[in-house]
Amino acid sequence: MIILIAPETDLPNEIEILEQLFQEGLQYYHLRKPNKNLEEHIAYLNLIDKKFHDRIVVHYFHELINSYNLKGIHFQEQKRIDHIDNPGQYFKNLNMFGKTISSSFHEPEELEKCYFEFDYHLLSPVFSSISKAGYKGRGFDVNHIDKVIIGMGGVTDTNIDTFKTLGYKGVGVLGGIWNSKTPVETFKKMLSQF
Repeated sequence: MIILIAPETDLPNEIEILEQLFQEGLQYYHLRKPNKNLEEHIAYLNLIDKKFHDRIVVHYFHELINSYNLKGIHFQEQKRIDHIDNPGQYFKNLNMFGKTISSSFHEPEELEKCYFEFDYHLLSPVFSSISKAGYKGRGFDVNHIDKVIIGMGGVTDTNIDTFKTLGYKGVGVLGGIWNSKTPVETFKKMLSQF
């Protein structure tokens, strides 16, 4: 399982590259654009061919799930802490039938004791980040945790086997694809390993 995280700021040819990645088999695209407002999220989604919308997970403006045929919603750590204690209330106005729910974690212990059943959990930083300076990897081993955990931080097409050894069911990648001179080829290499 490979999850591609959106670059925070728009890149030249971003949508064109993204659609090529979808055509090559990308199934999980996390739309994480913290600097975009609701209208800008809508404009971004409208640039992407509708046939790929069911592979997109939104981090912000979860209500977009009601207007677009999206894959699911993602809770960043603070939003999970703020809302997941009363999930019935949070999900009441969201059309979540058949959709994924995921969340970010930065400590394996927090992830392990989280009672809410997410479809998958992003844990970071496993290795030092490519996209965030000073975000040092911690090499978390999660073989003992019986949940679907996706490793993030420092993912490249050369270290995926290490993520498997540490117990991850997939990787979440940002800089490893978007900073690559050949993002589509890099993705294909990663996909062949996971």
